[in-house]
Amino acid sequence: MITAERLREILHYNPETGKFTWLLTRKGRATTGREAGCVDNRGYVKIRIEYKFYRAARIACLYMTGEWPPNDVDHINLIKHDNRWCNLRLATRSQNRRNTRKRKGCSSQLKGVSWDKQRKMWKAHIRQDGKVLNLGRFALEHEAYAAYINKVSSMNDEFIRVA
Repeated sequence: MITAERLREILHYNPETGKFTWLLTRKGRATTGREAGCVDNRGYVKIRIEYKFYRAARIACLYMTGEWPPNDVDHINLIKHDNRWCNLRLATRSQNRRNTRKRKGCSSQLKGVSWDKQRKMWKAHIRQDGKVLNLGRFALEHEAYAAYINKVSSMNDEFIRVA
């Protein structure tokens, strides 16, 4: 695993843009001044350093703090290739999973709401401490969403995304 000192010898990180540029020319691929990395099939920027791939968000933390992040690095705005320092924060896996958009293919267009086929009602729910909390069933979709929003606001958790 690369050290912060070695990383700073090889790459320059601009915290305002989130971009890494090569400080050295290496085997014809990495040219001094050229932007480092590419976007992988999941949308994250990865950079190959000394035959090993690293996610740019993780090495941004190493570059800025001098230490590897102990857990996940969360992209606050959910844009996986936006590695500006102001957009990155340390997170546990649980916190990182809470900072998500509504999943595609769900019965409701609103986060935290789904259709209960058996009872023919809208169900509000949220995940907390690894468990799904049922917030109730409602005749109207927006009532279920209001229950979800009410619970989110009472949790005082900066990682939970409302929409």
